Amino acid sequence: MKIDKKYLDILPERVIEDLKKEGKALSEKQLNEVLEILVHEFENSKISPGESVGIIAAESIGEQGTQMTLDTFHFAGVSEMNVTMGLPRIIEILDGRKAISTPLMEIYLKKDYTDYEEIKKIAKSIKETLLGVFVKEFNVDISEMNIEVVLDRVKMDDYKLNQKKIIAVIKKSFKKTDVKRIDDDIIEVTLTTKDSSLYELYKLKENLKDVFVSGVKRITEVLPIKRDNDFIIMTSGSNLKEISTLEFVDTTKTRTNDLFEIQDMYGIEAARQVIYEELMKVIEGQGLNVDKRHILLVSDTMCASGEIKGITRYGVVNEKSSALARASFETPLKHLLNASVTGEKDLLNSVVENVMINQPVPVGTGLPGLITEVKK
Repeated sequence: MKIDKKYLDILPERVIEDLKKEGKALSEKQLNEVLEILVHEFENSKISPGESVGIIAAESIGEQGTQMTLDTFHFAGVSEMNVTMGLPRIIEILDGRKAISTPLMEIYLKKDYTDYEEIKKIAKSIKETLLGVFVKEFNVDISEMNIEVVLDRVKMDDYKLNQKKIIAVIKKSFKKTDVKRIDDDIIEVTLTTKDSSLYELYKLKENLKDVFVSGVKRITEVLPIKRDNDFIIMTSGSNLKEISTLEFVDTTKTRTNDLFEIQDMYGIEAARQVIYEELMKVIEGQGLNVDKRHILLVSDTMCASGEIKGITRYGVVNEKSSALARASFETPLKHLLNASVTGEKDLLNSVVENVMINQPVPVGTGLPGLITEVKK
């Protein structure tokens, strides 16, 4: 099948490839007719110059957003393992929030790991485990100003931990303490600071419960599952950097819903792609239909500066080059004064600043400037 160069220059590669696959039975005349129709449709599908694409994107996403649920989805069988869906998740992404409500990971394992029992052990090994899990009781001795930590031997054996490791962890976490072994199941922790108060002793007791002992920090829940031919560990909590260093993890498939972790690990292009995928996942998961180009425009805008910025007054709005646009948002005197001191120029390229000085906005029919010849 031979396609004229003039069509190759106009039509996207994907359209040409599909035509080559589907149009093998076409005659040369039919092929040219199809190509003419494709060119006509392609040109018509382009957005008009000067179109307010931001408003259209906002309307298209916002209209569908009114039909979204406000639910948090719960994983059956695992306590405290939830995933934020619907409108709250959309808002979370578009605001560019660093602290998301339900960080999650899908950890894919390498092909060698196929035994479910072994995978359960791996899942258990990456779960963040605190000292409180391995302690039966904390006994506070006010007269000696120390705490007696009674260990749970069964739990320690279950996690393959020994008393020496527990002592080392406490010493590392609390510098101003003396930690010593009393017997196989008891450790004594004494405050070594002068004039230690009762408040400090009880504060130490509470802090001891939260000492990190094993696993991966911030991975609070784990759920091993099989999806198609892959074994996956679903987690509540996210720590992409540390998880990626583990030998059994397939880093090419493992993913997180924490946008900033992806930006820090893989860069802004990866973050842009995940913003798009996360937004589409929520929208399609609700059974709604938004053209992907609106979502791509939003994800491009959020990442245009080289780092993730929310669609908020403190994000992309605050980065506008126009001093008048910034002044219209808040603290106008500050913005106008700073612009005056530095001799800043406003090119009046956007909507807000043109409205402020009462001239046509440069969108739609206000974009081109027409010169007419006046008869004398």
